[in-house]
Amino acid sequence: MDISIGLPNTLQHSGPLMVDWARRAEQRGFTSLSTIDRLVYPTYDTMTSLAVAAGATSRIGLLSGVLLAPLYPPVWLAKAAASLDAMSGGRLTLGLGVGGRADDFEAVGLAMSERGRRMDDALDLMHRAWAGEHVAGGELPIGPPPANGRAVKLLIGGTSDAAVRRTVRYAQGWIAGGGGPDQAAPVIDRIRTAWHDAGRDGEPRFAALAYFGLGDEAASRAALLSYYGFLGDWAKGIADSALRTPQAVRNAVRAYSDAGVTEVVLAPTLADLDQVDRVADAAF
Repeated sequence: MDISIGLPNTLQHSGPLMVDWARRAEQRGFTSLSTIDRLVYPTYDTMTSLAVAAGATSRIGLLSGVLLAPLYPPVWLAKAAASLDAMSGGRLTLGLGVGGRADDFEAVGLAMSERGRRMDDALDLMHRAWAGEHVAGGELPIGPPPANGRAVKLLIGGTSDAAVRRTVRYAQGWIAGGGGPDQAAPVIDRIRTAWHDAGRDGEPRFAALAYFGLGDEAASRAALLSYYGFLGDWAKGIADSALRTPQAVRNAVRAYSDAGVTEVVLAPTLADLDQVDRVADAAF
């Protein structure tokens, strides 16, 4: 199973840490660098973070896990993703979800109730743009082709029937949030069945996020309680579930593999560079 690591883009730190983190992660053999996306929170922007990481490295994959597609103009997203994919040599996987916080949608003047329709429209437009169609009118395509000349690699987040449909129609696979392997396994089964029923070749890619924080439990818990505070009592459950010992990391990697996940993304809750080495020592 592939083991990836999150960039600390949701955590408070000086910007240069992102460069050092990306380089250390590549040195330690992680498959990809991932981000988590929100607007109304003091996070570092997803596409900017991945672009900085791309410039600091040469081999490691880049994953938005997940970017909230309905919040962004789809023409811009298509162009930005194709540009980053092309300039990084095809290292980008665009993980996309619909979002779940009303304030993110209010911040950009959009109705959260329209997020499903906007997601479908964005997926359709992006694929047409990546194929070179003139999606914005005029006589020219809107951006460069992706590295493979066809489309940026996609993963879809979410557990709804619509998320399964989008995965099978548009993506190379699916990405789970931090709910744990027991919650991911039934969705993986649904997607595998739908994938083969649709006649898709090969097997889908399955990624899953798991939070970790090794060494400072209080700070790790505080970071998650802050980020997920909008969930009320559920935030405590998320904070409690983070992996905080090397053995917990090893157990989680094994459990996700048993559930059918092909790539686990270890997402940091502490903005210290030594977290990269500590979790690598535990996971590999």
